[in-house]
Amino acid sequence: MVQTPSKILTLAEFLQLPETKPASEYIDGQIIQKPMPQGKHSAIQGEIIPAINGVVKAKRIARAFPELRCTFGGRSTVPDIAVFLWNRIPRDENGEVANTFPAAPDWTIEILSPDQSQTKVTKNILHCLRYGTQMGWLIDPDEQTVFVYHPKQEPEVLDEPDAVVPIPSFASDLQLTIKGLFAWLLE
Repeated sequence: MVQTPSKILTLAEFLQLPETKPASEYIDGQIIQKPMPQGKHSAIQGEIIPAINGVVKAKRIARAFPELRCTFGGRSTVPDIAVFLWNRIPRDENGEVANTFPAAPDWTIEILSPDQSQTKVTKNILHCLRYGTQMGWLIDPDEQTVFVYHPKQEPEVLDEPDAVVPIPSFASDLQLTIKGLFAWLLE
């Protein structure tokens, strides 16, 4: 849902607004509220985060975050999953994970919800890639397809059950097929 405030807000003004549920994003001067995640979206998101963190977090390689606001390049978006390399995770003065992430994730993952614009989600992934993201995924549960985006390359479309989904090199110990990913919808 696009919200049209009475006056155009700057990114700085948007960031001062209270958070909404579901989250709102600031894209090209517009405030766009994300749709509420539904069952398939939540099932995949709930399984993939521990799968990624099980491979990268204990070794302090990277960490996957759900619904994390990332503000960079004039936008403030909330990927379904944002993965940051360990040394790029913003920290506060106590060494704890900071509340604000003013950078593009190293790996961005979006899970398409019913009635969500695939174009808008793809634009967010491409924006991330322009600002240093190594890889983006767009998971379409209804089509059981994963679109894989790399910087300055043609996207890959994976829908064969035995297809192995490409993973960023820093998480190469994670092995996932299309069948395995969408099996999470049956569990």
